Formats: sequence, C-alpha cells, structure tokens
Amino acid sequence: MTPPSRPADLLERAVRYGLESMEAVGAGCLSRPTPCAGWDVHALLRHVNDSVGAMLEGIELGRVDLVPSEEEDEDRDGDPAADLVAAFRGGTRRLLHAWTAAGHPGHRIAIAGHPMAAELVAVTGAIEIAVHGWDISVACGSDRPIPAELAVDLLTLSPLVVNDALRHSLFAAPVATSWPAGPSDRLIAFLGRSPLGMDPGR
Repeated sequence: MTPPSRPADLLERAVRYGLESMEAVGAGCLSRPTPCAGWDVHALLRHVNDSVGAMLEGIELGRVDLVPSEEEDEDRDGDPAADLVAAFRGGTRRLLHAWTAAGHPGHRIAIAGHPMAAELVAVTGAIEIAVHGWDISVACGSDRPIPAELAVDLLTLSPLVVNDALRHSLFAAPVATSWPAGPSDRLIAFLGRSPLGMDPGR
C-alpha cells in the first residue's frame, strides 16, 4: 500500500466535507457532546483548528513541534461559534495553498523530531478533518455522512497511520457495523465511532 500520489487532492476533498459540516455550527451547539468522547463541540472545534495549524506549520517549516495553541478563540463581537468556524475556513484555505505550493515528492516533515513522509501527514490530516467534521455534523444535528469516494479512499489509507502502535493515542478501538454498511459508516466504525453517532469514541 502506498500513500496517495496527490495528497493535496485528498486534503481538499476532506476540507470540502469539513466546511459543509461546519454549516450546522451555531452558538447553541458549542456545549453539545460529540461522538468524540469527553469533547463538546467547542473543544473539538478548537482541536481541529489546532490540527490545521500544525499541518500548516509542518508544510511551511518542515516540522511540527506539537505545542498546543494558547490563543483565545472568542471573537470581539461575542460569537465564538462564528469565530471558530471562520478560523477553520481561513486555516484550511491557507493549508491547501501551502500544500499545493510545496507539492514536490519525497518531502519529509519532522513530527516532534521524527521525520515522516509529507504524504502520510496529508493522509493523517485528511482523516482528522473528515472524521471530526462528521463528529461535529452529528453533534449539531445535520448527520452529514462522509462522501462515499472520500470515505473509501480514507478507509483504504487509514492503516498507514492508524495501526496497533498508534491507535490508542489517536482513536478508540474499532466498533462493529451492521451489514451492509456504507463507506462512511465503515470508516467511522474503523475509527472507533458508532455509525449511530453518539456512542463513545475518540
């Protein structure tokens, strides 16, 4: 199994889905629990924005130091939901531009000092954005499935970055799905979430 030849395309499709999921976010959603155990919508949006920022740092500087952001996300107009969504829009726009500009094969990014192929960073980022987009969609009541083609590609590539050694720090154990399950449900289940939405997962 090899990483995708066009990581920017994979990221772009995941971001497109993430942006669609963000359409459901409103101020009344921020305190709602998500399928990501222990995280409400507010915390998960901050986490996703931190992840996007880390990927941008990686592609621009060639390294990610994994230092959590301490920036405040509340906007001066008193609408933290709109501010968080705007931060995601802006962050992902800059990320896709930077990734396309870098775009040469063989690029490596140091993650906490450990070199990793940029293509695998793209796979990880696409999984992160897509699955948390699904989490937010479910929590905010829109229940938007991950597009089938994107879900199939991510499910095929997930074992590259969600293996036995790394799963416990990234996602919960896989859960069973009913037959026949569609690609979105199978990806969600592989990443430790119930396709029904609110069973514990990470």
